[in-house]
Amino acid sequence: MPSRLSDAFKAHPVQLYPKHQDFNSLQELPDSYKWTQLDEYPSCESFSSESVPLIDLTDPNALTLVGHACKTWGVFQVTNHGIPTKLLDDIESVSRCLFSLPQQQKLKAARSPDGVSGYGLARISSFFPKLMWSEGFTIVGSPLEHFRQLWPQEYSKFCDIIEEYEKEMKKLAGRLMWLILGSLGICNEDIKWAGPKGEFQGASAALQLNSYPACPDPDQAMGLAAHTDSTLLTILHQNNTSGLQVLREGTGWVTVDPVQGALVVNIGDLLHILSNGLYPSVLHRAMVNRTRYRLSMAYLYGPPDSVQISPLSKLLGPSHPPLYRPVTWNEYLGTKAKHFNKALSCVRLCVPLNGLVDVNDHNRVQVG
Repeated sequence: MPSRLSDAFKAHPVQLYPKHQDFNSLQELPDSYKWTQLDEYPSCESFSSESVPLIDLTDPNALTLVGHACKTWGVFQVTNHGIPTKLLDDIESVSRCLFSLPQQQKLKAARSPDGVSGYGLARISSFFPKLMWSEGFTIVGSPLEHFRQLWPQEYSKFCDIIEEYEKEMKKLAGRLMWLILGSLGICNEDIKWAGPKGEFQGASAALQLNSYPACPDPDQAMGLAAHTDSTLLTILHQNNTSGLQVLREGTGWVTVDPVQGALVVNIGDLLHILSNGLYPSVLHRAMVNRTRYRLSMAYLYGPPDSVQISPLSKLLGPSHPPLYRPVTWNEYLGTKAKHFNKALSCVRLCVPLNGLVDVNDHNRVQVG
């Protein structure tokens, strides 16, 4: 998987890091980090009645609740998900230890401009004229090589935590996939690549650790600009500092407040394609805070390398033609690296017969 994922980005290298990357040394916001908000979407204040659905996975109605959340929001939070609290604390601790290392130490594990794994800027940075107030670390496969650079003496214990977290997340992702697909009336026979037991054994994944330091002028800064994920789904653990916002059609930006023990699940572009647009991928962004440090850990879940994702035949009919052509995750990552939020349009076959524009065309969102 690492080499195949790298192939998707080799034609679109990203500058590794800017001059001003040691955020702790900055007492005021440099011009290179000052964003002029040009969004046509308003921000929904925290006192609004709009809030992302919170679903207890042990609820007998979980399948129906998940389906409704996917259709109307594209994102939801889950409790009773089976991930041990200690493991969530441990992965947060690894992230905190990593990002608190001296800058020169972190750069020993720097991601190459055309690579996937390692320390560096968000890949979407190249689509914006301003820099984002964040730093990231991407893990694809084993982090052993990079962790040896970061912690020559202690790398083993950190690797063990990552390995355990990825194992548990993979199981949860498979469980969530069947809740989502089941809510569409899809069963194991309809997804050949799920395997005979429906365990998605060949699924691919990456782990993205994100750090959003306290910012001297958060109203003019952006932690991570508006984007959709190029995944089937993403499972996010965030610490107790708010910052994640999702775009709610007809409402604007809604903050996804952290809930103790809950995980955020959002629909990615590939599940948008698989559902033929019934479950849209959600546009989201990360804002920053003046006094509080925010961490997030995103498990990015996708199909096996060789599998072509296309609208499921059970969801198609005379009045519901396929809206998207088949595409592998690797191919779609390359399209996203080149066209960013226009990527879904690039693989679309036709406009829905009802004449509506695809709700996931976020070309209108402009931030710079």
